[in-house]
Amino acid sequence: MNTIAIYPGTFDPVTNGHLDLVQRATRLFDQVTVAVAKGGGSKQPVFPLQQRVVLVQEVLADMPEVKVCSFDNLLVEFMREQGAGVILRGLRAVSDFEYEFQLAGMNRQLSPEVETVFLTPAEHYAYISSGLVREIASLGGDVSRFVHPKVVAALASRLG
Repeated sequence: MNTIAIYPGTFDPVTNGHLDLVQRATRLFDQVTVAVAKGGGSKQPVFPLQQRVVLVQEVLADMPEVKVCSFDNLLVEFMREQGAGVILRGLRAVSDFEYEFQLAGMNRQLSPEVETVFLTPAEHYAYISSGLVREIASLGGDVSRFVHPKVVAALASRLG
């Protein structure tokens, strides 16, 4: 059985915590696809969709077994299109659990054949979030410990 896992998110920007989850997921699943969501709703991304896809591709360039693409439809529909059976989600802290648990339940209602698997990041990445990285970068702080050098450069260019 070929198990395809989809790791969805806005990745605005992709962080070292995201990279950690992808690396570990490649040991668990036959194929991992990082699916960059268009955004919208409560999330208005700083980077345009295509730039986020390119940044993720650059950060994961040494992992040719990982596919990166974008999507702008319902996640369970995207899963069907990709022939995927697993949604991969990261849990940094207990505060993430309630929201992620609700999402997993809703996705199960929409598509009972899809399973959600949660991974926790390595302890030294548990505090990193894209939102905090954006905030630090926007105030001129050094985010090089939290993101790939190409992301540092993109943040500097985008946020001044």
